[in-house]
This record gives sequence, structure tokens and C-alpha cells, in this order.
Amino acid sequence: MIALSPLAGFVGLLLAHWVGDFVLQTQWQATNKSRNLGALTLHVATYSAVLLVAAVILLGPWRGLAFTLANAGLHFATDYVTSRLSAKYWARQEWHAFFVMVGFDQFLHQAALAATLAVTLAVTIS
Repeated sequence: MIALSPLAGFVGLLLAHWVGDFVLQTQWQATNKSRNLGALTLHVATYSAVLLVAAVILLGPWRGLAFTLANAGLHFATDYVTSRLSAKYWARQEWHAFFVMVGFDQFLHQAALAATLAVTLAVTIS
């Protein structure tokens, strides 16, 4: 576990989120997760693997695992809904609505990271 300020730790988790959610998301995952649970599941598994590495480094093994499992579930649920909505906007070439949905998706993910981090840090592990 690395001793960082809370803000630096959160920024590290946001960086891991960006890598897992964007950098490592394949074209196939991005274009199929709105209609294929296998694509969505693989995307969330990849995202969660990256998040787990960062979370274990920043929070320790047990807190890191709990944090990652919570965010994996929340990420799946969020993308299940937002990818379907954004795919409809994309198909209709409603660009503003599409990008508003992508931005809202990211807001939900970041809020989930912040909330689960607060809960994870508040829990005493003996």
C-alpha cells in the first residue's frame, strides 16, 4: 500500500478508471456492449483488472478487492443502461444527445468511485 494524500489516491484511481474504461476497451467491446452481454462482461472484466491493480496498491489487498468488486458491479449496471441509450443516439446521429450520455456515464462512474472509496476507507478491517 502506498501512502498518498486522499486526493492523490483518488486521482490515481481516476487514472486507472480511464485506462480500463477507454484505453483498453477494444473496438469490438465498444460497439457491441450495448447489445451483447459477453462484450459488456469482457469490458467490465478488463476494467476491473486494471482497477484492482491500482486499488490494491493504493488501498491494500482487502480494501482494494472490496473496492474493485463494488465498482465492477456498479460499472456493469451503469454501462448496461448508458450504452443502450448512447447506441440509440449514435444510430440516429443525435450527436449532442450521444455526447451528453457519454459524459453522464463518466459522471456516474466517477461518483461511484468516490462513494465506494469513502465507504471502503470508513470500514475497519481487523
